[in-house]
Amino acid sequence: MISKNLYLQLVLRVTAIVLLAFATAFAYFQTWYLPAFVLLALVVVQAALLMRFINHTNRKIAYFFESIRNEDFTLSYPEQFKVKSLNELNKSLNMLNGMIQQIHVANQVQEQYYQEILKQADIGILTVNEKGHILFANPTVERLLNYTPLNHVKQLRQVDSKVYELFVNLRPFERKMVQLTNEREKIQLAIKSSSIVLQDQELLLVVIQDIHKELDEKETDSWIRLIRVLTHEIMNTITPITSISETILGYFQKEGGLLPLEELDPGRVGSTVKGLEVIREQGGDLMQFVQSYRSFLNVPLPDKTLVPAQKLLTRLRLLMDQELEASNIRLSTESKPEELELYIDEKQISQVLINLCKNALQSLSGQEGAHIAIRAGINGEGRKFISVTDNGPGIPPEQMEEVFVPFFTTKEKGTGIGLSLSRQILHLHRGNLQVHSEPDLETVFTMTF
Repeated sequence: MISKNLYLQLVLRVTAIVLLAFATAFAYFQTWYLPAFVLLALVVVQAALLMRFINHTNRKIAYFFESIRNEDFTLSYPEQFKVKSLNELNKSLNMLNGMIQQIHVANQVQEQYYQEILKQADIGILTVNEKGHILFANPTVERLLNYTPLNHVKQLRQVDSKVYELFVNLRPFERKMVQLTNEREKIQLAIKSSSIVLQDQELLLVVIQDIHKELDEKETDSWIRLIRVLTHEIMNTITPITSISETILGYFQKEGGLLPLEELDPGRVGSTVKGLEVIREQGGDLMQFVQSYRSFLNVPLPDKTLVPAQKLLTRLRLLMDQELEASNIRLSTESKPEELELYIDEKQISQVLINLCKNALQSLSGQEGAHIAIRAGINGEGRKFISVTDNGPGIPPEQMEEVFVPFFTTKEKGTGIGLSLSRQILHLHRGNLQVHSEPDLETVFTMTF
């Protein structure tokens, strides 16, 4: 309606000017100079009124948008003009102003809601621009860094020089760990960053979390699982020894005293010898178990050198060749790029690879089309890796959490030390050993350096 009325107003005024202009020209050519002069004056008046009308409307709309830009929603236009089109224009502007005000208020409420969530969050969140100015920092960040208010990255020098250097060099999509020491306590912080664009300005969004509690819980959980396994293994060994010892004592005791020699049964003497042999075997197993525990705790620091990945894989193939032929299992190796080099202790990493390959061989026993693939390369995060993949039955989901627990094993003759020792070696290399398994499809052990 507003567009139609404005259109009619403009058309009528322009039409009047055109008609008056034609009439002026006609009177002038007829030498009717006085009427021509009067008509010309009317043309000028109509043109002035048209310009006034347009300027008045333009100023009103421009003032309206200027008020919106300054978030001034108190503006109101009268709706009782004689000119109907202006009434409708004012009414529409007032209605639009009300709608924008409602949207603005709703956005403010939503912004306050999100800010309150960020303030109550257990993790620290802050945003930093390219110049190091901290645009937002929730109370958790200030509590973790023990500094308030946070306005610039340079303030972190007063907190800890390591934290300051970390933030200065922090780039999008990086993950860092830092230990912060203050007068109250030591805390372990995990820092993650990402990039966001807000109002054409690129910002660094940083998330900071105190993982000390989580590390304590993980450590406690690991100790509980280790003690559970140790207790299970020791009890399995000690129980037969205790039982056999009681049986043998029963052969040579009578009513609290020793049985006379003349009453000894030769058959029981033979059983005694067999029982002692079992005790010796159980004792040997227990000693072997303790030795495995000692080897797990006494892994030497790696003597690292640059080793071509292709050379490492070729050596592994030679070491595993006989077992692969005996098991009729195919092994493939690949290094991308071919000139890839790893800064490792070659003996220790070879030990890990042999252990992973032997585990894969055992899982593939008797399976048709069995295949083991070993691949060295660089992952999407720029870290070097070696993966060992087999197409065996996989690891059940309920055992995924246990495979790296020392002395946990599902094998009848396994010690349960191989995978935990392998992960320990990778940790000494400042790397990690992870597993991914899809039952009846594939199992992948990945070493990252």
